[in-house]
Amino acid sequence: MSKAAARIRVAAIEAFAARGYGATSTRDIAASLDLSPGAVYPHYKTKESLLFAISLEGHTDALAAVEAADHDTTSALDRLVATVTAYVTWHARNRDLARVVQYELHSLTEEHFDEIAVLRRSTSRVFKRIINDGNDSGEFDTIDIEAATLAIGSLCVDVSRWFPSQAYSDADVLALRYVELAVRIVGGGR
Repeated sequence: MSKAAARIRVAAIEAFAARGYGATSTRDIAASLDLSPGAVYPHYKTKESLLFAISLEGHTDALAAVEAADHDTTSALDRLVATVTAYVTWHARNRDLARVVQYELHSLTEEHFDEIAVLRRSTSRVFKRIINDGNDSGEFDTIDIEAATLAIGSLCVDVSRWFPSQAYSDADVLALRYVELAVRIVGGGR
């Protein structure tokens, strides 16, 4: 990616996170960089293609953070702790990017949405595999694996909507609390 394309993406992330995709024009993005509106088009042919590039980057990075945290040589509990911590802290530390990629999906074309959905399902599969392994080993006693997977993913994703707050402004502290919740969701003891 060129420096200009990277600058455009950063400006778009800030604008989409602050005002929403629908309320932001490519003219707004270009103006924030002191560029003419035409300067965006050599890099991104449409506003939606810019959103897709941002979504692809964000979902790929979030999945990579979760996969890097999952060491299948450790207990399911340790794996859950590590992956939830990684997912929460990624969303907190990248809150503008995360807010855009998690909450502007409806603005993608069907083809682009389908591509992003593959990444989202891959992230969910990491959590589901850990929960399954924990149930198999007796570490967890999960009532409903699908619901637990959805709940844990939803908790982590939602961090980007509100972080920081008066109660939580430290991503690591928040991750500790969310780990406690995730362990309870899967019926694990700590």
